[in-house]
Amino acid sequence: MAKAQEFEKVLEQSDMSAASFESHIKSPLEKAQHFLHSSQAAVPLIVLILSIAVFGILVGGKFFNAFSLTLILQQVAIVGIVGAAQTLVILTAGIDLSVGAVMVLSSVVMGQFTFRYGIPVPISILCGLACGALCGFINGWLIAKMKLPPFIVTLGTWQVFNATKYLYSKNETIRGQDIEAQAPLLQLFGIQIKFGGAVITLGVIFMVLLVVFLWYILNYTAWGRRLYAVGDDPEAAQLTGIRVDRMLIAVYTLSGLICGFAGWVLIGRIGSVSPTSGEFSNIESITAVVIGGISLFGGRGSILGMIFGGLIVGVFSLGLRLLGTDPQWTYFLIGVLIIGAVAIDQWIRKVSG
Repeated sequence: MAKAQEFEKVLEQSDMSAASFESHIKSPLEKAQHFLHSSQAAVPLIVLILSIAVFGILVGGKFFNAFSLTLILQQVAIVGIVGAAQTLVILTAGIDLSVGAVMVLSSVVMGQFTFRYGIPVPISILCGLACGALCGFINGWLIAKMKLPPFIVTLGTWQVFNATKYLYSKNETIRGQDIEAQAPLLQLFGIQIKFGGAVITLGVIFMVLLVVFLWYILNYTAWGRRLYAVGDDPEAAQLTGIRVDRMLIAVYTLSGLICGFAGWVLIGRIGSVSPTSGEFSNIESITAVVIGGISLFGGRGSILGMIFGGLIVGVFSLGLRLLGTDPQWTYFLIGVLIIGAVAIDQWIRKVSG
């Protein structure tokens, strides 16, 4: 009987401690913190909705129409595709400063193989995609096998790939008229689909399909779980049997391949093959990733957040332009958003700290 009473007291104490614990974690601020930790795309989605609402009120009909809203999607297409590549890398706690150069180099290979050597367009496109994958593999091998810091490696390869695209193309631009007449397949992703006042390109559709595909891979496959594990704690991932070096090489190679596709979409977007295009794509992709709430420390974030981050930049750019403000205000506000996003990420990370 005495033992039964003692057991009941223990149960009561455990219930009381559990109740006090639950009441503690349900405080409003901590509930918000836990919600944002579990819903990683929530912050950029909220900011995106508020941005659209604010500019819709300030600008009015010029902003809230089908053409303007789909124009934002067209402007974000390249950033979204390159940002998807950057997302995979940053989730492993790395960074790739060479994504923009890889994208343009891939487009240059596609154009030069077609017009300089007379290679059939489909084969030239495959060679351009292979070029992007090879560039990514070089980055991944140097990082995984040579144990060099991702920032230093990709800073160096950015310079190498950047110089290569100019040297190989001889700084020549292949005109849009020539591509349209002889190799229209290169401009495939520039084809427009119009319905009502909305204008959507195949490049936008490709971006959406790519992001949905990667979202599924990252959230519902073993490969995606291993990628998050490597970014969260590579040593622990190694102890669980994950080949961290192989995973890093695979991620950077896939990132390079996606940049190759971005090069193909870029040709459709601008209509020509130019070694000077996409100069700031690396910075723009990192901006979309950071504003999208993906942690630069790796292991946390949603690729949907990256798209929301890119759309936020697009909304600010178009909204401020329609308001007739100085373009520098766009950069100013985007800089504030970047700092705010990193600060919020640090606050949210305290939940798991």
